[in-house]
Amino acid sequence: MYAKFTAKPGMRDALAAILLEAAAAAESVPECELYLINLSETEPDVLWVTEVWSHAEAHAASLTQEATRATIQRAMPLIDGVEPVQLKPVGGKGLLFSSAAE
Repeated sequence: MYAKFTAKPGMRDALAAILLEAAAAAESVPECELYLINLSETEPDVLWVTEVWSHAEAHAASLTQEATRATIQRAMPLIDGVEPVQLKPVGGKGLLFSSAAE
């Protein structure tokens, strides 16, 4: 999944710091295979988060954890909008793929 976060004006760095905390927390979640925070070079208030989870249920379960909910609550006042893009990787460098046809 890619998620485009549009921060309120001037709040991008503060939002990035919170998302980096979330990335650090994801280190201990084996089902989270990738969690990257990217700054847009062309849009000063935009961040992109790239996430790869072993399965959708693991991602959904992560959103119910108290620590995750607390992080979301801290981030919400800094966010003007979120645009999620659901994707299914089929191959390439960097991840192990059990089956490209799933």
